[in-house]
Amino acid sequence: MSTPEHSVDPGRTHDRRPGEGTDGANRSALTVMLLASTLAVMAGTVLAPVVELLRDDLDLTRTAAGLVLTAHGLSLAVAGPFVGWTIDRWGVRWTLAAGLATYGIAGGAGLVLTSYPLLVASRVVFGVGAAAVFVGTTVALLDLAGPAAKQRVMGWRTTAISLGGVGWPLVGGALGALSWHASFGAYLVGLPLGVAVLRVLPARGAPRPGAGRGRQHLGVLLRRRSRLLVVYFLQMVATVLLYCVVVFLPARLAELGITHSLLVAVFSVVLSVTMSIVGLTYAHVLRRLGYRALLTAAFGLWLAAFLCLGLGPAPVWMIVGPALFGVGMGLAVPALTVLAVDRAPVHLRAQATALLATTTFAAQFAAPLAFGPLAGATSVAGAYLCAAGVAAGALIVVLTDRSWGRRGRCPGSGG
Repeated sequence: MSTPEHSVDPGRTHDRRPGEGTDGANRSALTVMLLASTLAVMAGTVLAPVVELLRDDLDLTRTAAGLVLTAHGLSLAVAGPFVGWTIDRWGVRWTLAAGLATYGIAGGAGLVLTSYPLLVASRVVFGVGAAAVFVGTTVALLDLAGPAAKQRVMGWRTTAISLGGVGWPLVGGALGALSWHASFGAYLVGLPLGVAVLRVLPARGAPRPGAGRGRQHLGVLLRRRSRLLVVYFLQMVATVLLYCVVVFLPARLAELGITHSLLVAVFSVVLSVTMSIVGLTYAHVLRRLGYRALLTAAFGLWLAAFLCLGLGPAPVWMIVGPALFGVGMGLAVPALTVLAVDRAPVHLRAQATALLATTTFAAQFAAPLAFGPLAGATSVAGAYLCAAGVAAGALIVVLTDRSWGRRGRCPGSGG
C-alpha cells in the first residue's frame, strides 16, 4: 500500500530555517555537513591541475595518468550500496566518520607514494571513503533539516558542491606549485572533519520506522517502486551531460580560436557560478513550480545549452551554453536527490541515496567511453549536438512520466 512521500508541500521550506527552534549544535552540524559535502567534488578536481606533472614524473601515458583521477569513481559506485545498508542498519555518525578517515588517509597517501600501482590502489580505497562521504553527508543533512527545511538545505548543498568545484582545484594548483605530491595533502582535511562529525552528530539518532525489517532490501525496493528508476535514469543523464560540457569545452573553444589557459578557465567557471546562485533559490523555485515543471525547465535548459555549444558561431555562445547548463544543474541536482530519498521507505533511504551515488559515478566512468569516440569520429560540435539529442530524450521522459501526480507534486512513494 502506498504511503505519502511527504505531507508537506515539496517546496515549502519557508516555514522555518534549519536549526530554528533547536540549539546551536544543530547549526554546527549543518555547517560541518555542508563543508564535508564539498569533498565529493574535490575527489578528482583537486588533482586536475597537476595531472600533467604527475604524468611526466612517473613517465605515464595520458590514459594511465587519467586513471589516477578516475579510479575512485568505480570503487565508489561499487561500495555505495554497502555504505547505504550500513547507514540504514547502524546510523550515519560512525559510518560517515570512518568514511572521512578513509578519505583523508587513502587520499593523502599520494603525499609519499611514488609507485604508480600503489597510487592507483590507494585511489581505489579512497573511493570507498568517498562513497561514505557522499551518502553520509546527504543523509545527515536531510535528517538534520527535517521535512520543512529539507529543500532549502539541499539547495545549500548544491551551492556548496559547486563552490567546491571552483575552490578545490585552486587549492590543488597552489599546492602543486610545490610538487604534484603536495596536492594530495588537500585530502587530509577529511581527518579533522571526521573528528568534527563525531562531535556534532548525535550519538544515537531516532530509530527509523521499519528499520528492523530484514526481508525488504534495495532489490525489492526497485522492483516494487519503479518511480525510483525514473529518478536514477534522469540522474544518469544529468551526469553524462555534465561530463560532456566540462570535458569538451576547452576543445570547442580551441575550434573558435580561444586557447589561452586563463580565458579557458573563465569560460569553464561560468557553469559553477550559475549553479551556485541557483542553488540558493532552488527551494523558492520548487515551491512555485513543483517537481515536473522544475525538471522540465532543467532539461529544457540543457537542450538549449547544447544547441548553443554545438551551433554557436562565436565565443559568446560558449558563455551562454555553460550558464544555461549551470542553471539547470542548480535546479536538478537537489530535486533528484530529494526525490530519490522521498520515494523510498524510511528504513531504506540511505540505500536509495547510495544507489543515486552509484548511478552518478558509474555514469561518470562510462561517459568517456560513449562520447570520447563520438567526438573523435565527428567533432566536438557534433558531440554537443548528440548530447542535445540525449537531453531532448530525457525531457520527453519528464513530460510523459505519470509519477509526478497532480500539479507536478509526487503522489505516493509506493510501487
